[in-house]
Amino acid sequence: MFTPAITGTGVFTPPETITNDELVAAFNAYADRYNAEHAAEIAAGTLAAKDHSSSEFIHKASGIESRYVMDKTGVLDPARMYPQLRQRSDDEPGIMAEIALEACARALAAAGREGSEVDLVICAASNMERAYPAVAIEIQKLLGASGFAFDMNVACSSATFGIQAAADMIRTGSVRRALVVNPEITSGHLEWRDRDCHFIFGDVCTATLIERRADAKAGGFEIRSSRCATEFSNNIRNNNGFLRRTRPDGLADRRDMQFMQEGRKVFKEVLPMVCAHILGHLAEEGLAPTALRRLWLHQANKTMNDFIGRKVLGREPEPGEQPNILQEYANTSSAGSIIAFDRFSGDFAPGETGLICSFGAGYSVGSVIVEKF
Repeated sequence: MFTPAITGTGVFTPPETITNDELVAAFNAYADRYNAEHAAEIAAGTLAAKDHSSSEFIHKASGIESRYVMDKTGVLDPARMYPQLRQRSDDEPGIMAEIALEACARALAAAGREGSEVDLVICAASNMERAYPAVAIEIQKLLGASGFAFDMNVACSSATFGIQAAADMIRTGSVRRALVVNPEITSGHLEWRDRDCHFIFGDVCTATLIERRADAKAGGFEIRSSRCATEFSNNIRNNNGFLRRTRPDGLADRRDMQFMQEGRKVFKEVLPMVCAHILGHLAEEGLAPTALRRLWLHQANKTMNDFIGRKVLGREPEPGEQPNILQEYANTSSAGSIIAFDRFSGDFAPGETGLICSFGAGYSVGSVIVEKF
């Protein structure tokens, strides 16, 4: 059995940003257009008017101040309200593979490795741009990697589930070096016309290189253990898929074909699950919460993260113990905890321990205990 370690991480950040003020201006213009077009139904009481959003509402509800996107022009067009991405030929790299290459390059550089040294690629993300061939296999080819590759989708938990899968294969010797890649173009599945969620997501791609600790060229983080759990719930859902056209109204502009959630139910049900999961994982490893220097949590909502930090640590987290990056990036689905880890792990000393955790639709929750070496 071999000991797996994280030896490099990388983040691709899109060049375009949307501030809360920009987003609110576009949404309110859309709401005004909608209310004008449906004035008769609204006056008759058969249709509800669209309420305005506000930057204050967004920040209070989420802690988010801005987000990065692959295209802001389409999102901010009140007549469109979703990104406009270039149509690519089948002979060109897909957009997910393209942004994955940049994140992978940074992770490989951090570890002092080349793409040809990788023998497993897992593309773990909440939405794939196609059913097949696997995006991971395209990334594998573009990297010049060997071995094999596959896609996986556990929504916002995809990164930690991917890390566990890769770490287990490294332990058993079936692979030597793996890249877990999280290209999250969440702007494509967000309903930007819904006031309750139009501010939640942003685009990004992260990559995590995992290899045998004995092979590491520089310092890294030993993966001491990982733990995953799922429990079915409809409270976070997207009904889009390849069977859509087979159904009577499958091609209609239906709300359930984009991101949907019952936010209050999610908050009430997911938080106890995540806290119990983390505490149980620590107990299995014989670690007290006081042994953790830092929690790198899924970046969905500041209130949720603050709650988890207090529950796990048994007190108010001190600055730096439970860092948030969602004020800049918003919710980036599976990538959020890896962005936090990439940004806030460089100050660890050998022997110090932390925990990466992601959670979301499924419900799903994954945690990875790491120790600096």
